[in-house]
Amino acid sequence: MAIDTERAAADLSVDPAFFELLTGSFRRIVGTSLVAEGLGPNWLYHEAPFVVVAHNTDPDPRFVFANKAAQKCFEYPWDEFITLPSRLSAELPNRAERQRLLDAVTSNGFIADYRGLRIAKSGRRFWIEDGIVWQLIDNDGKHCGQAATFSTWKDA
Repeated sequence: MAIDTERAAADLSVDPAFFELLTGSFRRIVGTSLVAEGLGPNWLYHEAPFVVVAHNTDPDPRFVFANKAAQKCFEYPWDEFITLPSRLSAELPNRAERQRLLDAVTSNGFIADYRGLRIAKSGRRFWIEDGIVWQLIDNDGKHCGQAATFSTWKDA
């Protein structure tokens, strides 16, 4: 599933095909389920107690998905989050470390136990703890972006 950037702004939040891309990629690449059986896109977007974000494959990747937990953590509402280049989730001095992480995910498929410093819209800095970052690969093997999840974070 290619991520249609025009569509992303409108409806990827609870889109069943995008949910399948997120959860199917996670299951195939990480080897476990992102969400419990029977829970769907509405639960992941509105109720999940953990952060899930995803960016596309643009040369300067842009977020195309951020569940409510991510919006609260990063302090961006949906309409701002999905226009944000994902590099801006880290401060300039930490962007090289973030890029090394993304390059490792590209090479290895996923990274687990990730810890990294991030910045919220307000300037609040926080540490992501025990994060998982994975490739978004559709059922045809096409690379569609990268996603991350974490349930633990603490202010720096």
